[in-house]
Amino acid sequence: MNKATVTIVTPSYNSEKFIAQTIESVLNQTYREWEMIIVDDKSTDNTVELIEPYAQKDKRIKYIVLEENSGPAVARNRAIEEAQGRYIAFLDADDLWMPQKLEKQITFMQRENIALSYTGYYRFEQSTDQIKDEITVPLKVDYHELLKQNIIGCLTAVYDTKIVGKVTMPLIRKRQDFGLWLKILKEVPYAYAINEPLAYYRIHNDSISSNKIISSQYNWKLYREVEKLPWYKALYYFAWYTYRSLLKYK
Repeated sequence: MNKATVTIVTPSYNSEKFIAQTIESVLNQTYREWEMIIVDDKSTDNTVELIEPYAQKDKRIKYIVLEENSGPAVARNRAIEEAQGRYIAFLDADDLWMPQKLEKQITFMQRENIALSYTGYYRFEQSTDQIKDEITVPLKVDYHELLKQNIIGCLTAVYDTKIVGKVTMPLIRKRQDFGLWLKILKEVPYAYAINEPLAYYRIHNDSISSNKIISSQYNWKLYREVEKLPWYKALYYFAWYTYRSLLKYK
């Protein structure tokens, strides 16, 4: 029986330090029916030069270079538009998958007829490559619960176009993945998880406090401008988001 193809969506921007490791983690997948579409967001380093040999060796790896720097939402949406696979998976250019990630997740989704799934993952330090912690996830989440905290790590998410069609991300500079999961959860009751770490998320050496402030601003923008929540509902979910973020990263 032929297995369904998974399209792996990978935006890249100045990722020369990490892109080879990311591609290798895809090549090491035990699930072989995939295509990887890397959309480079007009990098100024050698990212594209590092991608090109992989694309020449393996026809499953494709890359597109955007004419101007447009942000990860535009890059990911371009890959989604080009996708030929039934399943759409996401992996950023500095993150990694465990070898059985796709095999376990696609088997789970097909067995249970799941539209959107996610998994646990490890976070590791960029400077040392040491694992910092393990992110565990609830076994299912609905739209209203997800508004309180985006517990779906982008590097773990997969959705089924046969159930929900091709769904793209809202065109905001950050939290666009959060917006995509919310879109899907307006169409289906739940997203379901494998509560097992199947990926590695790289923590960069940026200011954590600064990132939290920026993320919170985009969360508010998402609530008000994308989800169109009244201010009092947005405030309710923003309070939950702030509380759970403090618990998660304390």
